[in-house]
Amino acid sequence: MPEGDTIFRAARTLNRALAGKTVIQFESVFPALTRVHVDTPLTDRTIVAVSAVGKHLLMRFSGDVVLRTHMRMNGSWHIYRPGERWQRSRRDMRILVATADFVAVGFNIPVAELIPARKLAHHDELARLGPDLLSPTFDAGEALRRVRARPGELVADVLLNQRVMAGIGNVYKSEVLFTCGIHPFTIVASLDDEALSCLIATGRRFLLANVHTPLAPMTTYSGLRRTTGRDNPRDRLSVYGRVGRPCRRCGTVITLKKHGPAARLTYWCPSCQPERQ
Repeated sequence: MPEGDTIFRAARTLNRALAGKTVIQFESVFPALTRVHVDTPLTDRTIVAVSAVGKHLLMRFSGDVVLRTHMRMNGSWHIYRPGERWQRSRRDMRILVATADFVAVGFNIPVAELIPARKLAHHDELARLGPDLLSPTFDAGEALRRVRARPGELVADVLLNQRVMAGIGNVYKSEVLFTCGIHPFTIVASLDDEALSCLIATGRRFLLANVHTPLAPMTTYSGLRRTTGRDNPRDRLSVYGRVGRPCRRCGTVITLKKHGPAARLTYWCPSCQPERQ
């Protein structure tokens, strides 16, 4: 599932392939995008840069136009050479941006829009994002303030709230809580600043560790997300996806619970992350 590190790596790969190149073909299944393209064609424009902001991917074109995509749970961007066989079916294609050297294909992307660049700062979704954990200017103090502003909420929910901090998804949520020894269903008000700062710092450390790797092949995400630092792929995570298996730290059986309206999965160790009385 795409989290902040996945989007960052996708943007980096797309930028490496496309930045500075001229668009020779644009296709989309989104009527709104197609309408803009018909009225003011994207072909013959230059791709200025591709960047990530939290879980949003921004592709900037010359002429004051930005393509914003959000992958939700199943979207992905792939890069191919012209004529190269796609790894996904054509029916999964949602957006195609081609230059003379590369074809960028967005598969199963549910959210996409073209925005005037001058309006980005006031865009409803982007303007409300919390500090981006992968940004070089990440403000941990502001992140702590935003967490503290939700005292009655469960800490597991707050970590997923992109208006508090941008980048953490379901996998990192469970892994960060385990590393800091905090039960997922603890309310924020019962945690001190040291505990909350641990969550913030650990989330940033995990995300950075999973993007500061050798440049990946031309796909959205390759390789396996890791939080344990272990080389064996089966040992890459501490608790996520390990229900019924022994905790790597104490041997207690890992627990799973579906939570919230979206029934998101949360994994934890009952011994290493005890409930607070």
